Amino acid sequence: MVDIGSGSGRFLILLAKRFLGSKNFLGLDIREKLVERSQFWAKELTLANIHFMVANATFTFGTLVSTYPGPLTCVSILCPDPHFKKRHHKRRILQEPLVDAIINNLARGGQILVQSDVHEVAVDMRKHFDSHFDSVQHMDAHHPNLCDDDGWLLENPIGIRTEREIHAQSEGAKIYRRMYEKM
Repeated sequence: MVDIGSGSGRFLILLAKRFLGSKNFLGLDIREKLVERSQFWAKELTLANIHFMVANATFTFGTLVSTYPGPLTCVSILCPDPHFKKRHHKRRILQEPLVDAIINNLARGGQILVQSDVHEVAVDMRKHFDSHFDSVQHMDAHHPNLCDDDGWLLENPIGIRTEREIHAQSEGAKIYRRMYEKM
């Protein structure tokens, strides 16, 4: 699994602990200090199935995962920086080159989880993946009871919340989630 924008690494470290010895995890973040801290905690916990890297995934994801050991079965983008101003939308992490790289490198049956507490950002991420209906399918096609009437997942399908998710929900915010599967 690759988590794009892994931040402090808490989410991925908890997953690595849960799947110790059976799955590998890679956290990518553009902020070096957060990557150093995440890598420190992974080492302190002696987790051999996790690694963190400094990377601008928007432009380097395809190159990075081309050497990933084994099939890429899951990619997550959880609560990315919203860059609210229109002129800064070009800085949003999920852009077409990244979407293409994710879809092209993901194994058949692999999953993509995107989520945000900012509706505008969630809708933007949704549009990117929904436009690739020939390659990926939203899980509501198979499990409509897992989504609300607008197609957002009702629950976190992984069961581990990010720090941003915990904070947003404590403030009463809704988390907008979509999970896709590569066909």
